[in-house]
Amino acid sequence: MRLLVSGGGTGGHIYPALALIDAVKKSEPSSEVLYVGTHKGLENKIVPDAGIPFKTVKIQGFKRSLSFENFKTVYLFLKSVHTAKKILREFKPDVVVGTGGFVCGAVVYAAARMGIPTFIHEQNSIAGVTNKFLSHFVDKIGISFTEAVKNFPASKVVFTGNPRAQQVVGMKPSNRLKDYGLSANKKTVLIFGGSRGARRINEATIESFPFLKDKNYQILFVTGSVHFDKIQKMIGNKLPKNVVVEPYIPDMPSILPEISCIVGRAGATSLAEITALGIPSILVPSPYVTNDHQTHNAQSLVNAQAAEMIKEADLNGKSLAEIINKLMLNDRLQKVMSENAKKAGTTDAADRITKILSQLIADSNR
Repeated sequence: MRLLVSGGGTGGHIYPALALIDAVKKSEPSSEVLYVGTHKGLENKIVPDAGIPFKTVKIQGFKRSLSFENFKTVYLFLKSVHTAKKILREFKPDVVVGTGGFVCGAVVYAAARMGIPTFIHEQNSIAGVTNKFLSHFVDKIGISFTEAVKNFPASKVVFTGNPRAQQVVGMKPSNRLKDYGLSANKKTVLIFGGSRGARRINEATIESFPFLKDKNYQILFVTGSVHFDKIQKMIGNKLPKNVVVEPYIPDMPSILPEISCIVGRAGATSLAEITALGIPSILVPSPYVTNDHQTHNAQSLVNAQAAEMIKEADLNGKSLAEIINKLMLNDRLQKVMSENAKKAGTTDAADRITKILSQLIADSNR
């Protein structure tokens, strides 16, 4: 398979793409892969570091208000479509995959116009603007939440799940918690506001300390590097004995098999990991994302009785501590939520997508 993948801007678009590439390489080791992103997005570092050939096009998103910048956006889109066509002619992919972000809009659109088989993947319960646009041109659309089907032409939609889940499902405990001074034999809560941290989650966690100290479980509190120094000052000498504070954990998935409960945001990649491993969660959706899609993501797990949700507006030390204690002091509830989380996950998502891509290629060669 000659596979061209495009997606960028955030890890939520990049990591599912990398998971899919990993699955393709495992099933067909001789496959050739090219990743197309932007020179400014996170993919500019993450993808080359993963050893994947990488090229860029220049593009930007639309402003949500009337702006002269939008004229520049249109110009850059048309120019990037031209650049993408040149890359496509050189690489000659059998199929092109878009995982979201403005960059894949130009690349996948160009591929569709050239008659190359195309597939897009929507990680969230509410589709992004790029995928909505592309849905009119592509051959197939993979979704991770059944709620997303209403955003697309139904005849093109296939439920696949998120490829990231397949990458983590086989992970086993490896005593990584000991590296952070935590016991391998105690139940552990991970509080984590994303790679950059989340100010309100950090503040509420500090406020919750008086209600969480001396409990028979331990807490790994990951603040995000940019918040760490400020959080350390706010805590002072009031850190409970059962809490460890870290700025960042670079290989976060490696500790997840040892976690009993996660408190964090409701991004699609996080939920894919949580459900693949069957971890009960307390979700605090970010109110700052487009279309409030994290709330809809979280609600799907709440409906499955696999998670609890606290709106950021309702988040404080007392409300956070109450819900952590409700879960961590009830073994039966933990077990039920863990089982429900596993049921909500799709652990063969990357294989499902690989089969779709193979079928698209076969159909185009008839």
